[in-house]
Amino acid sequence: MKIRIVAENILLGLTITIAFLLLFESKLVVPVWLQSFGRMHPLLLHFPIVLLLLAMLMEFFRFKPENLENTFYHTFSQNLLLSGALLAAVTVLMGLFLSREEGYAGDTLFWHKWTGAGIFFLATLLYFVRNARWYKAPVAWAGGGTLLIALVLAGHYGASLTHGDNFLFEPWEGTFEKAEVPLEQAVVFTDVIQPIFEQKCVSCHNADKLKGQLMLTNAESVRKGGKTGKLFVPGNPEISLLLQRVHLPQDAKKHMPPSGKTQLSPEEISLLTLWVRDHPSFDQKVTDLPLTDSLRILSAARLKSSPAEKEQFDFSAADEETVKKLNTDYRTVAPLARESPGLAVTIYNKNAYTSAQLEELKEVIKQIVSLNLNKMPVQDADLKTVGTFENLRKLDLNFTNITAQGLKELASLKYLKTLTLSGTPLNVRDLRTQLSAFKALETVTVWETGLTPAEIAQLQKAFPRLTIIGGFVDDGKNPLKLNPPQVANSTTVFAGSVPLQLRHPIKGVEIRFTTDGTEPDSINSPVFNAKTVLTESATIKAQAFKKGWFGSEVATFDFFKNTYQPDSVELLFPLNRVHLAEGAKTFFNQKLGVIGANNPAWANYWAGVRNNDLGMMAEFKQPTAISSVGLHYMVEEDTGIFPPQEVEVWGGPDRNSMKLLTRIKAPMPAQGDTPTLKSIAGTFDQVSVRYLKIVAKPVTKIPDWHRSKGNKALLLVDEMFIN
Repeated sequence: MKIRIVAENILLGLTITIAFLLLFESKLVVPVWLQSFGRMHPLLLHFPIVLLLLAMLMEFFRFKPENLENTFYHTFSQNLLLSGALLAAVTVLMGLFLSREEGYAGDTLFWHKWTGAGIFFLATLLYFVRNARWYKAPVAWAGGGTLLIALVLAGHYGASLTHGDNFLFEPWEGTFEKAEVPLEQAVVFTDVIQPIFEQKCVSCHNADKLKGQLMLTNAESVRKGGKTGKLFVPGNPEISLLLQRVHLPQDAKKHMPPSGKTQLSPEEISLLTLWVRDHPSFDQKVTDLPLTDSLRILSAARLKSSPAEKEQFDFSAADEETVKKLNTDYRTVAPLARESPGLAVTIYNKNAYTSAQLEELKEVIKQIVSLNLNKMPVQDADLKTVGTFENLRKLDLNFTNITAQGLKELASLKYLKTLTLSGTPLNVRDLRTQLSAFKALETVTVWETGLTPAEIAQLQKAFPRLTIIGGFVDDGKNPLKLNPPQVANSTTVFAGSVPLQLRHPIKGVEIRFTTDGTEPDSINSPVFNAKTVLTESATIKAQAFKKGWFGSEVATFDFFKNTYQPDSVELLFPLNRVHLAEGAKTFFNQKLGVIGANNPAWANYWAGVRNNDLGMMAEFKQPTAISSVGLHYMVEEDTGIFPPQEVEVWGGPDRNSMKLLTRIKAPMPAQGDTPTLKSIAGTFDQVSVRYLKIVAKPVTKIPDWHRSKGNKALLLVDEMFIN
């Protein structure tokens, strides 16, 4: 009984708390230590759903004569509803905290939030009135039914937030084929580029889940870009954010799509690159492009290749046991799609390949519609077996040992639509002879086959009904600009020494760098060889070079040495409630902040003050000889973020006998200065200390030239350095 009374009081307290948070939600700022609590929302939400469903089920039957006098039934259902309401309260709190993170907005979030909160308030109300005299069966049924409907709606909106809009009914809609767009009517953006965004990007970049403030649902939003700027620079894919993120290593934090999501295919990356290179037009038709334009060729191939998995076949499915038996370590045989009788076959490991792997497929000779022999040592003789796969639609012979003459064995394949021959030694005369025998063929790929651009153009003219993809030929006349190098060190703050780690996503790139802050060049600056070890703070400037490419922009990386880590740190004055970071631990956690208020590293790494000094007391268990102290801060004069007006450094053997070691003055920004990250340090004669006090004073009066003149400036610091 006592436990229930305590639980009821907790429930009342949570009700008031949630109502308060909902009322003042716009002012809610979630500190770092509560963000993980909010992210547990998807983990916990299933428990209150189950408990409330069971409680409502028991409530429906509570007023049956046999249950009215059943004390156990009454007590159990009451405790079940109380438990469900308490867990619902915790889930709502988690959801509110999670919703304050970047990327959640829109109508779906609104309805999910209020149906979820409504479930909690209704469950709480039902719990406290269920013993009232007027609470009879009709009221119980109405309340329970309303709660069940709210549970379904909240779950639906939650699934849409997590998995994308219309998640529930998407499988049904997938059974209806979309009408294919004729090539003559196809618009490059609408029918080629936008479908790529929809398949690979829109689940995280839509009106309800706005990651990076970027929406990719229509042409207008693509033009607009996101919080980091425009999505692309017309005519310059190499410096366009869209392509830069795509080409980052897959394990990189900013790689897109994120690791774990379906990645873009090489063909899709090529289409996006060509679209940006050709100065993106949102209403240009595919047929407006020149016949030999790479974007037109790839777009046409994408539009004309009707997916085989949607095709209706007139043959029956193969025996399941037979299909299972044909699967080995080096061969997969699987249905092309759910409930499709067509089979897709892929053979792996060129060292284990034998002709028998093809001959063994005779048991499913009618069902094979797709065959992938990419990079297998297939000979012309093997094509005799392939030619017996009478319903074959797609054949991949890339980088095999076949010749154009061997293709005569495939002439009997009356349904063959796609033939890829990249990387094979082809003769244009023989290929032209053999292609005339394929009546249903639509697309032929001949990259890296030895055929010249003129020969490919000759083939295209001879077979106008075919799309012949010859790939991009680098003639050196259109060099691209390299992306800047990247730093691979997990942190740029170190204690004793640290090996410099630089990388570039493109193979064969030469990185030249300097360690003294001067600009690197392609001749005199040293080549990065992973042997450089930093022993002092340094400004690294690096530039990437490669033959046939323009050199990259210069990338700058600041490395900071922090020799001594205090044994304990405490704050002397309070931080701003919205700039708490990790409290006193912020200054020695080796986490450097960034510029940009929507970036998690901005919100989570900066400790800030405005109305008082930023003060820190550090303690060393053993006397420590130091001779310099520095700190790292942000300057963004436009928003009122200024350097410290003055920094005082005090030290001594104990708290009560410290003396002033140095005062540091930071340079002030001028009007219109670019936002930047800076550091300052003060040096002094070496002194042994056990206690160190650092006090940074914010600017108390912003200059008259500023729009906030006379006001107090914000001071943001993320790291301190003791050497």
